[in-house]
Amino acid sequence: MKKVILDVDTGIDDALAIAYAIKSGQLDLLGITTSFGNVSVEEATRNTLQVLEVMDAAHIPVSMGADKPMARDHLKGKALHVHGENGLGNVELPLPKESKIEMYGVDFLLSKVKEFPNKVTIVAVGALTNVALAIKKDPDFIHLVERIVVMGGAVTVPGNVVPHAEANIYTDPEAADFVFQSGVPLTLVGLDVTLQTLLTKKDAEKWAQSDSPLSKFLLNISKFYMNFYMNENGLEGCGLHDPLAIGAVLDPSLMKTKPMSIRVDLSKELIGKTFEVNGETTPKIDVCLEVDARRFKEHFLTTLS
Repeated sequence: MKKVILDVDTGIDDALAIAYAIKSGQLDLLGITTSFGNVSVEEATRNTLQVLEVMDAAHIPVSMGADKPMARDHLKGKALHVHGENGLGNVELPLPKESKIEMYGVDFLLSKVKEFPNKVTIVAVGALTNVALAIKKDPDFIHLVERIVVMGGAVTVPGNVVPHAEANIYTDPEAADFVFQSGVPLTLVGLDVTLQTLLTKKDAEKWAQSDSPLSKFLLNISKFYMNFYMNENGLEGCGLHDPLAIGAVLDPSLMKTKPMSIRVDLSKELIGKTFEVNGETTPKIDVCLEVDARRFKEHFLTTLS
């Protein structure tokens, strides 16, 4: 079983990704680290604990990480219009019985890659702050981690939070640029592929056929997310952004990648834009440019139904 840590800012698609990772039965989920982004880090931590309890997986440790960007006080606010006031589509869950662990998220990442050298894949589906801070604290991190799979960026397509930038990269552009330049083995699962994986109302109806608390929860949060996509973009479904990063770990053959040198624009005008640079100085990362969307969605829905 592949050892995995999820690094999340738990909103709706993070919750779907957590559920997918656990229900797949193919991953040894060592723990979950949280950060700010869709919501505050405190809310992301609470949401993560709540989702784990719905999944009967409260034994998985949750470690709270960064509460602000690496190099600035803030850039974007919480995404309440996308994920609801509580980050989970305004679906009310009982307050978690379990608490987060005391260890800081950055230290949790470092401790696990040292405990299992070259065996831990980190799936980062929020800002890259925790990963960047781990590399800064111990540069050996890049040689100890097996791979980082990042949901973020928009290399060949427009952004989603602003026309030129994707939300996770925009949340902490300096952290993302630092990680991309670090030389850590990295796969980028961005809007280039995630917007090809729309979950439709018809797809979600599969969850309506079950009485389980998990199915009801998945159905209700997805409805909120789909309504946002319809109102904002006129799309007949919501992008499975974060779950696709899990899909890339479960079955890398779902995607075609290209090694590219990617930087993040830090200028005021184009802050957060991910773009390719030509040159030997920036390490290459694997950028997902094609996805077998039908096969991925089938596996996602089968796993969670």
